[in-house]
Amino acid sequence: MDAGLLPAVTIAIPLLAAVLIPIVGKHENIREGVTITAAVTMLGSVLAMLPPILSGSRITIPLLPMVPGGDLALRVDAFGMVFALTAAVLWLLNSFYAIGYMRSLQEHAQTRFFFCFAVAIAAAVGIAFSENLLTLFVFYEILTIITYPLVVHVETPAAMKAGRKYLAYLLIGGIFLLAAVILTYILTGTTVFVPGGFLAGSGSALILQVLFLLFMVGFVKAAWMPLHGWLPAAMVAPTPVSAFLHAVAVVTAGVFGIVRVAGWVYGMDLMASLGLGIFLAVIASFTIVTASLFALTEDNLKRRLAYSTVSQLSYILLGVSMLSIAGMTAAMAHIPIHAFLKITLFFVAGAVIVSAGKECISEMKGIGRKMPVTALMFSAAALGICGLPPLAGIISKIYLALGAFEGGMPILLLVIIASTVLNAAYFLPIIHTMLLQRPDDERSLDSVTEPPLVMLIPIVLTVAVSVWIFLSPSMPFMDLVDIAIAEITGSVIP
Repeated sequence: MDAGLLPAVTIAIPLLAAVLIPIVGKHENIREGVTITAAVTMLGSVLAMLPPILSGSRITIPLLPMVPGGDLALRVDAFGMVFALTAAVLWLLNSFYAIGYMRSLQEHAQTRFFFCFAVAIAAAVGIAFSENLLTLFVFYEILTIITYPLVVHVETPAAMKAGRKYLAYLLIGGIFLLAAVILTYILTGTTVFVPGGFLAGSGSALILQVLFLLFMVGFVKAAWMPLHGWLPAAMVAPTPVSAFLHAVAVVTAGVFGIVRVAGWVYGMDLMASLGLGIFLAVIASFTIVTASLFALTEDNLKRRLAYSTVSQLSYILLGVSMLSIAGMTAAMAHIPIHAFLKITLFFVAGAVIVSAGKECISEMKGIGRKMPVTALMFSAAALGICGLPPLAGIISKIYLALGAFEGGMPILLLVIIASTVLNAAYFLPIIHTMLLQRPDDERSLDSVTEPPLVMLIPIVLTVAVSVWIFLSPSMPFMDLVDIAIAEITGSVIP
């Protein structure tokens, strides 16, 4: 197949699955076979694009003529591949996990569930492969709309209320994003991403500062405070949806968009001259610390993980705010690093729900005795987010520390240290509860076992990938980050 067609084919694969899933929906084995086949095929398509991208090439394909400089078009570059590869690997693992979860709990509307998942992953890859702001906006809004049925899947009053909040935040954010895209086009006559940015000299400092604020509100999926309320509320959804929101697509789309705008629309020099680094640093620092404090107060495991995500996402904003090579490296690398660690934690939360029916941390005393592999994988991923090797979380923290000095903002080291302490404060009690505490009633755990293998294997594999990232710095994720950094800075990365 012509490599130039692969970006469109990659998006078409889950869309084709979305067409087939309702047709075969009454036959669950066939329906789930379609999902897995599509996930494997899409991952293969993404991997097929790796060699040219790693060699420094780009793949571009037009989709639909719109306006000069604003056609709907796809372009695969190194940074887009970081997101796409993360999403493709995790969609495959999450698909296996979701099959086990949904069957174990005999969830209703599973055909709708897998249909929405397929369209959502197509939208996420479309965001990763967007050549310009207009294309990114279209896929970004598709992702918002198609994930709403996933958020309200259980259809309880609480779920419907959470869904309304989800749509309110994200659709209003979409209006701001559209305004930012239009203003960018008015100022420059283009929306095509350019390494190092293209906005310099196109408007007054005030206009460009207001434009950046429009982008920030538009990318509300990044869940920075105070525009974060939709994310903890969405935890009423089934756990595979929570995993999808936090690791595979939705929040990743938000932070991906902010990094894309910083590096390919503004550029670091313009960001510095406009004082936008300080603006981002304040937002990120406040979110990192405050969200961690909120996490400390939550007894519901999924909600504690949600506030952890709010905090961890702002590591990416913090890295961008440093406007340095090391800081931007931290921002880009943290996308896959956080994704693999956080999806493990959500997988474990769902496994405990399936096997023990427990959602609150206080109810999980001694559960590790009955679910040792699950509890150990949770412990590993949690400690990885705290920054302990050999998990990959330490990579982000090292680059953030280097970036703070390189960017002339050493005070941000205090934020990193405070975050690490708070990470430990809200994760270590969970580990202690699972592994060391005795249950109030030993008989309450008599029927508890490890989750089905179709759920347990993805839990182990996501931890294994995180270890692999730590042990193999030349693996594709970090190589892709190096290429992307070299693109936007004009530097040579060894």
